[in-house]
Amino acid sequence: MKTGIIILAAGSSSRLGRPKQLLDYKGKTLLQTVIDEALKTNCQPVIVVLGANAKEIASQHQNNQVSFVINEDWENGMASSIVAGLSTMIKNNSEIESIIIAVADQAFIKMSNINNLIEKQKETGKNIIASTYAETIGTPVLFRKDYFEALLSLKGAEGAKNILKQHLQDLETVVFEQGGIDIDTETDYNNLISQQ
Repeated sequence: MKTGIIILAAGSSSRLGRPKQLLDYKGKTLLQTVIDEALKTNCQPVIVVLGANAKEIASQHQNNQVSFVINEDWENGMASSIVAGLSTMIKNNSEIESIIIAVADQAFIKMSNINNLIEKQKETGKNIIASTYAETIGTPVLFRKDYFEALLSLKGAEGAKNILKQHLQDLETVVFEQGGIDIDTETDYNNLISQQ
């Protein structure tokens, strides 16, 4: 199963007041942490969707194993970034059978979290495999190509969660214990670095 990864990193971090993609964690940026874990897997290609502060972020993450896509409509919400990443993925990789959507601020993501999604899909035959944490389901999440059309139709700030809720019969989950820890505020970041 040919699987690509889309890392969503287009937001402006308005509550934080500075680009969270560039926050330092264990000697590298949050975004670099996610990129590195994605590149440890067998998934190809890895696409990073940028928007706010795109030039600054891209300049600090030069890597010929990763493609950067600029979402000019990033202010319209996460859906536009999913559409930008997936449409680029499909256009350049017609053999892609599934994608994994990840986000740039889950500092605790590991290669194993990504591989667990793929293993669970093979084991269950379900077409959506989501991570579960903090009594919710979310990213990283795997979608088989059956759902590409629905993903490309997303609008606004909704992200892909509506698709998950509408297709529970075709969904399985894997546990990502620290997946609920993301960075939206200075307090979140201070809590993160205090755990190093």
